[in-house]
Amino acid sequence: MDYRKSNAPTTTVTRDMIKLCEDTGNVYETVMIISKRANQISVEMKQDLEKKLQEFASYNDNLEEVFENQEQIEISRYYEKLPKSTLIAAQEYEEGKIYHKNPAKEKNNF
Repeated sequence: MDYRKSNAPTTTVTRDMIKLCEDTGNVYETVMIISKRANQISVEMKQDLEKKLQEFASYNDNLEEVFENQEQIEISRYYEKLPKSTLIAAQEYEEGKIYHKNPAKEKNNF
């Protein structure tokens, strides 16, 4: 899922943990699933941001650098306004867009 098109809230949201962990039956496992997805989203966001900032990178030190960095500042502000990766991951989990499996549980079923 594209994090830029996410409809996740930009502020903290109180969630019903009982309802959230119905899928797994374990609160800690649910939190672990969400945290792993949040890490994946965070890495993707960081790579995208670094790639965009590299386009405007200048290796010369001069007074005009402040004006040249205006584009970098605008890009950084855009990424700061996006929802945090944990909120996006929690939203994806609630919508059922995250595929997860627990190999330990699957081994016991055989």
